[in-house]
Amino acid sequence: MNLLKRFQEHYRQHFSTFFPANNKFILAVSGGVDSVVLVDLFANSNLDFVIAHCNFKLRGEESERDENFVKALAVKHSKETFVKHFDTKTYADKNKVSIQVAARDLRYNWFKELQTSNFQLPTFLVTAHHQNDNIETVLINFFRGTGIQGLTGINAFDKERRIVRPLLPFKKEELLKYATENDLAFVEDSSNATNKYTRNNFRNQIIPLVKQHFPSAEGNLLNNIHRLNEVELLYNESVEKYKKSLIVLKGEALHIPILKLKKVKTLHTIIWELIKDFSFNATQVNEVIKLLDSGNGSYIQSTTYRIINNRNWLIITPLKEEESLTFIIEKDDKIIEFGNAKIMIEQVHTSNFKHQTSNDIATLDFDAVEFPLVLRKWKQGDYFYPLGMTKKQKLSKFFINQKLSLTQKENVWVIESNKKIVWIVGYRIDNRFRIIEHTQQIMKLSV
Repeated sequence: MNLLKRFQEHYRQHFSTFFPANNKFILAVSGGVDSVVLVDLFANSNLDFVIAHCNFKLRGEESERDENFVKALAVKHSKETFVKHFDTKTYADKNKVSIQVAARDLRYNWFKELQTSNFQLPTFLVTAHHQNDNIETVLINFFRGTGIQGLTGINAFDKERRIVRPLLPFKKEELLKYATENDLAFVEDSSNATNKYTRNNFRNQIIPLVKQHFPSAEGNLLNNIHRLNEVELLYNESVEKYKKSLIVLKGEALHIPILKLKKVKTLHTIIWELIKDFSFNATQVNEVIKLLDSGNGSYIQSTTYRIINNRNWLIITPLKEEESLTFIIEKDDKIIEFGNAKIMIEQVHTSNFKHQTSNDIATLDFDAVEFPLVLRKWKQGDYFYPLGMTKKQKLSKFFINQKLSLTQKENVWVIESNKKIVWIVGYRIDNRFRIIEHTQQIMKLSV
């Protein structure tokens, strides 16, 4: 069976049921043999597509040659073409990434824009990744240390990003043979012959050297990829069971019991699976293990999250920018919204007042309060006179006595009058503003 028939059969078996009837494909075409063969296979299979080409401006006249070739290829097949120019070097320098990473980020971001903004019909991006690309990717991931997921190879169908890779079952030599037999013109990227990039090193040096000693290396790797895909399914099922038994979700924070976690036999692996989705890297797994036996309040953090040892729990919580917001409360205000909450403000005469006991309600002597009031986050150095006490106390000490976690402390707001704290919102009022025997008007604040 020739490549076209095998491609059509593979498409029918593995992809056709995933797509709506009237979908459109965006073929990522560089002009090299892989993408040219992809275009020809789609055209001869009567699949509707447009062509997208990235000019990364990295190879001078050769980059312009590739762009012109792809435009001519689109004309040959009477297909619409989209071309995007990138200043790849500037992007790489600005974001402190390699040229390879920069090019990947730029092209996939642009492809996503194309998918979402240029077509009324559902669109799927199609790339020309083939069997040899898959082998190279797995080897690179193995030496880079990406874990089991990196050893399962390239996904043939990425449903979330709507990316299709229908050439994965086919070898590079099969694509070259098809191009020769069908007189398909294509362009050569001169950088592929150099070992400037990591993938080229594996393609041109490491894999050929390995094959000298193990002629069946590529076939063995493909078999391993297939087996590891099945292993990953079992692995993910097991990990999900651990997560369900360990994680207690409270708002945005994940609470994990330390004693229960320490009993897990595969501790390194489970901790990695618990933290990897929160911008932590693999090298921080050992830091988390040390955190299990560290003091209360100890923590480590990523760029977006923090893991805190809070007595018997590990708490994974989002990092929040320091709140510098200040809200002014005027005498006639009835409601103040702040953070994810709001405070209702009432003035009540003592004859109509019914006492309520709740941390979320503050009742103050109205005449003792000076307007405007200020609602703000607490800060180090703040102090007040706790209700029932005649001596002042720092809020930091009050929080210790209340056994507040680091996360809870970070979310404490206070209301002050003339630079005096009248209420630690949700916790305690100041003794100086309590209701006394001669109080006539009561200020009631309710969270």
